[in-house]
Parts: sequence; structure tokens; C-alpha cells
Amino acid sequence: MTTTTAPKPSLVNRVRGVSGEVVKFGIVGLSGVVVNFIVFWACINGLGLASLRSNVAATLVAIATNYLGYRYWLYRDRDAASRKREITLFLLFSGAGMLIETGILGFSVYVLGLTTHVEQLAAKVVGLAAGTVFRFFSYRTWVFKALPELAEPAEPEAVVAEAELVLAAKRQPFVEQR
Repeated sequence: MTTTTAPKPSLVNRVRGVSGEVVKFGIVGLSGVVVNFIVFWACINGLGLASLRSNVAATLVAIATNYLGYRYWLYRDRDAASRKREITLFLLFSGAGMLIETGILGFSVYVLGLTTHVEQLAAKVVGLAAGTVFRFFSYRTWVFKALPELAEPAEPEAVVAEAELVLAAKRQPFVEQR
């Protein structure tokens, strides 16, 4: 039995596909960053929360908005068979990204002594960049998995010929060889 497989895309086509994905990821992520910084700024200035608590609150709000952008725009063509699994992994990897971001912010505040709001924002930018790289690779690899590519259909003549061979083999009586 012969099977046909689609030819693998060239390296240039794969890079083009990933670069488009990176741009869309960046657009969704940038909207999340805006939400993140607005909530962070409101928490440390308006509510008077500590920087780490403000960061956690801001990141949680951004995670919720980013999920909507990733699921319904960037990765809308990806397998969505198990939303429970998808959301669980999304929250798990988003939480890990939040820990990376908050860890860098905490290090800058409690170890380096950078306590002004501007210094905290700068540390947040560094942490957010590190967390974003982690999130990009985790989301595309484990959360929003690509659907398997379908093989191109075989020529009708080849399918008919293969079917005839299978039928002919079934019609042959079994002859025991000694």
C-alpha cells in the first residue's frame, strides 16, 4: 500500500510562517502589556499596593485579556478539541511567566534596592521581556498545538490501481508452501 505525504515546507516558508506568528503574538502581547502597565500603575499609585502585589494583580488581568486574543485571533486555526486542557496549560505557563516577571521585579526591589516607581517600571519591563519569550515558546508548543497537516490526495488512477491489487490479493486462494 502506498501513501502520499505532503512535501515538507522549505526553511524560508517555515521562517515566514513563524515570523507572521511572532508579529501577531507581539500585537496581542502588546495589548496585554498596555493593560498590564495600566493596572500596575493604578495599583501602586492609586491603591497604594506594594510592587509585587501590584505586579501579580496586573499580570492576572493581562493574562485574561491575552487568552482571548490568542485563542480567537492568533491561534484560531489551532486544535481546540479540549478547551479544559488548553485553558489549564495556558494558566500554568502564564503563571510560570508571571513568576519569572515577578521574580525579576522582586530581585530588583529587594536585592538591588531599586525602589522608585521608575526603577520598578524598568525592572518590570525586563521581567516582562523574559516572561514573554518563555510564554511564546510554551504557548505555541504545548497550549495551542497545530493541527496535523493533511497529506495531499493521491491521483485517482493510483488509488484505483492500489484497490485492485488489494482485491486481487484477497481473491487468491491461500496456498500453503512446503
